[in-house]
Amino acid sequence: MRRQKSPFIIIIPFTLLVMVVLIFTLIPSETQQARKIVNKFYSYEQKANFDSSWELFHAKMKNKFSKSAYMQDRVHTFMGHFGADTFTYSITKPKKVNSWKMTKEDEPMEVYEVVVTKDFKGKYGHFTFSQYVYVSLDEDEPSILWDYKES
Repeated sequence: MRRQKSPFIIIIPFTLLVMVVLIFTLIPSETQQARKIVNKFYSYEQKANFDSSWELFHAKMKNKFSKSAYMQDRVHTFMGHFGADTFTYSITKPKKVNSWKMTKEDEPMEVYEVVVTKDFKGKYGHFTFSQYVYVSLDEDEPSILWDYKES
């Protein structure tokens, strides 16, 4: 007489497999988190929503300039000087940097480096800027940093 296989022999491994797949798809990797915060920051900047982009800065960046100073400077520089209402941008794949410093004096920190290339079309023609952007994942929320080391 043949013994019948228990349905649990099939259900349990299948359930475990589904759970593993869900965990890996629902919990973003650090690289995905870095890419997401950079895209969020620059989509705010595209819309001249500089108060929201400022909020995504790391505390060290917020100490460099106040929100109102940042907002005024961004509007003045990009819209005033360059005559560009908005821009398009592209970003590189985030690359982990284990011992990065915002300034020579700062303590090293682990960040993700992303190169952002912004493309403007303004009253002085078509121009492109590239900026190295760093993402810290150490705080409650991912945050943006810029490099202030002098070469």
